[in-house]
Amino acid sequence: MRTEKITSATADNPALRRLYETAFPREEQIPYDDLISLLDTMPIDFTAYYEADTFVGLTMVLNRPDFNWGWYFAVQEALRGRGYGQRILSVLKRQYAARPLVIDIESPRQQNCPNREQRLRRYGFYRRNGFRDTPTFKSFDGIDFTIMLLGEGSFTQQDYDNIIHDLRMCWANAPQEKTQNL
Repeated sequence: MRTEKITSATADNPALRRLYETAFPREEQIPYDDLISLLDTMPIDFTAYYEADTFVGLTMVLNRPDFNWGWYFAVQEALRGRGYGQRILSVLKRQYAARPLVIDIESPRQQNCPNREQRLRRYGFYRRNGFRDTPTFKSFDGIDFTIMLLGEGSFTQQDYDNIIHDLRMCWANAPQEKTQNL
């Protein structure tokens, strides 16, 4: 699998943009143009993944001194279920092994949601790959999120609040989120 680092200068890629805008619910997206401008102000690794010349997927990881935040991770819909997600996650696990990797996913515990089976599969995928739950939780626009950690250490509400603070410092349109500890 080949990787390509995406910068604000190389992000004008229709396939990349289409995957980003279709793989995640609109309420979970930073508008693509805003996201691209953040590449110049925040330490974000935006990576495209290819099998030969076929665009397979993307990841965005925010690098922090104490952990890495796995912000976005998507595989092309037509290629899902073929092991590409596992292969990309293996790349991420090696690349970010020096510090914990933190992700947030739509909570499998939320009962009234249209994609409960998808949430359960995604949660199982990350659990099988060594991620564990943290006591930190967030809810935004009626969507509950489970925050998971891969690696040693812990992840606290203050850690999450620090990410949001940094995002708000760089992105004027950052939404207000509701968070709580379980």
